[in-house]
This record gives sequence, structure tokens and C-alpha cells, in this order.
Amino acid sequence: MAGHREGWPAARFLAAIAEHELAGRAHRWSFDFDAVPMISKAQVMAMAAGDSWLAKGANVLMFGPPGGGRSHLAAAIGLTLIENGWPVLFTRTTDLVQRLQVARRELQLEAAIAKLDKFDLIILDDLAYVTKDQAETSVLFELISARYERRSIMITVNQPFGEWNKVFPDPAMTLAAVDRLVHHATIFEMNVESYRRRTAMEAKRKRGRPAAYATIKNTPLIDAERQTAAEENPASGNHDDNVTDAAT
Repeated sequence: MAGHREGWPAARFLAAIAEHELAGRAHRWSFDFDAVPMISKAQVMAMAAGDSWLAKGANVLMFGPPGGGRSHLAAAIGLTLIENGWPVLFTRTTDLVQRLQVARRELQLEAAIAKLDKFDLIILDDLAYVTKDQAETSVLFELISARYERRSIMITVNQPFGEWNKVFPDPAMTLAAVDRLVHHATIFEMNVESYRRRTAMEAKRKRGRPAAYATIKNTPLIDAERQTAAEENPASGNHDDNVTDAAT
């Protein structure tokens, strides 16, 4: 309301709010497709509309190393679907598993899974962080089975299918879960260098020593220039021979 207190006309104030919201939406949707060339922007934008695949209960699986943009892209698609009127739940897989474990102990698992039907899409972020040594991890399989061909699931994971036996209690359950998920699924392989690592390395390169402190034979350039000037004009005086390169 700061603009109103400052005396902005109502129309101008509302326009500023609208511009701020539009800018915010654009920022939330920002994704560097050039950094992930194996992902089609057109395909992602079509998926964000949601009409065809959500109506069929199809799934989306996003594979890739940490920092490759999986969660970012999943959240952006989810947010756009919400803005288009689709009910979506974005959750860390471990959080949802814990909630379902509690429901099972209270003999309410079936009801808890049924309540999740109100979401056309559940986004399970970081599947591989669930491990089968946690009690009752089979609740995840029961969720997948209950939604099979009825409601959609989007999963982000940094482990290939061959490593999913670390998530489910036994190989048969792992195979059954994978079979249900991939039957009607779009799979994104986002095998790229970590965005966070790449950004950090670029920042490190940009922080290179300023030109004024470049060295010539272990002498700072700025002092080398002073020394040359002093040699050419001894009367210019006061050259400090004790200045050293802080990096040496």
C-alpha cells in the first residue's frame, strides 16, 4: 500500500501491482533451456498447459544429477498448471512418505491416499532420498498403484531405474513401481553439469586479480610502473621498495 500512501492515483497503483505480478511470474518461469539442450522448450510449454496428459493420468519422470534444474523445472510446470486451474501438490518425497506412514499406523492409509485424489498432479521431488531402511516405505508403492492410470505423478530423481532398489523394500516391488510409472510417461534426461557448480566456477573466474595488481617478475604492476618512473626521473622520489604482492 506504499504507493497509495504516497498519493499515487488508484489506476496507476493497480497497474504497478499488475506489472509486478507479471514480472514475478516471468521470473518464476525463467529456465535456461540453452543449459539443458536435451529438453525441448516447446514440449515443456505444451506440458504446462496440462490438458491432454493430466486428463489421461500420465506421468513425468525427470532424471539428472543434483543442480541440473530438475526441481526448478518441475516447480515451474506445477506453478503454471495451478495458474491454469489444475490442482497440484509439490512435495519432497520424504515428507509425503512420512505423512503416509503416520496414516498407516493410524489405520488411515487408504483414506489418506484417497484425499490425494483431489490433486490432478502430485510432484514428488527427490525420490532417491527415500530409503528402504525407513519403516513402511511400501506406502510410496501403494500411492503409485492407487494413482495408476487415474491421476498423474511427476518425479524428480538423481538415480537411474537400476538404483531404485534402494528405495523400495524388495526387487519385485521396485519392478512393479517402475512398470506403473513408465507405462504412460514422458521421461526427461537432464544429464548436465550442476548449475550451482557452473555458476560458482564462473564467479570464481570473474573474481580474478584486477589488472592493477597483475605482477611482473613477482612485482605488482602498479609498483613496477612507479619503479620505472622513478628510474626515469629520480627526483620524483618516495618510491617504497618494501611494497609486496599480497598474493605472494
